[in-house]
Amino acid sequence: MPTAFREWAVTVRALAEGEQLLTVRRANPARGERPLQLPFERFFLYPTFDRQPGDLVRASHQPELRRALEEGVWTDGEPAIQSFITGAPIAQPDRVRIRAWAEVTDAFTVYDRRCVEALSPYSVLTPDYVAKRFGWRSHQPLDVLVLRTHRIPRPVTVRVRDEYLGPAPWIELQRDLPFEGTPVLSDGEFERAAEEIRSIAAQDERAVLV
Repeated sequence: MPTAFREWAVTVRALAEGEQLLTVRRANPARGERPLQLPFERFFLYPTFDRQPGDLVRASHQPELRRALEEGVWTDGEPAIQSFITGAPIAQPDRVRIRAWAEVTDAFTVYDRRCVEALSPYSVLTPDYVAKRFGWRSHQPLDVLVLRTHRIPRPVTVRVRDEYLGPAPWIELQRDLPFEGTPVLSDGEFERAAEEIRSIAAQDERAVLV
């Protein structure tokens, strides 16, 4: 069964459109100083609709909120776009569309807030997204994953199961999906951006590159 990574629908949409190149997670404090070890390096992107971060999407990418509705299928009709903008609770869709998969090309752990803010151009989310979503403080490390995203030939609709819900970032999809498709950015475009991200991470003296 293929593995999928759960992320906000607006983020999944941005990754699939080549408008976002990374995702950030609060590092597990129990890991201590040990380097990040990923359980999977290639996975499908599963859009979630727990609460969409309307106030955390940069003004230039607010249209992403409306497009993110296309990642779900609601039998009783789509939720109002206003719910996305305000971040109000949203009813879970009956099905979601899997349209992309990603592979991790770089992973590192950072501590410096300035480094985190410098990475914001590679995300559709605001610079204070991390602080608001994770309650992050500068003494806490953050794991940053640089993703090379591929769009699959045709989006696949999967039924939302109870085991797909909850806070766990990884799920196993109950159907076969091939790792096929086209990268959303050319090799040159992606490598230039990835090199810039590496340079930013290297400015954090405590950063741990994997």
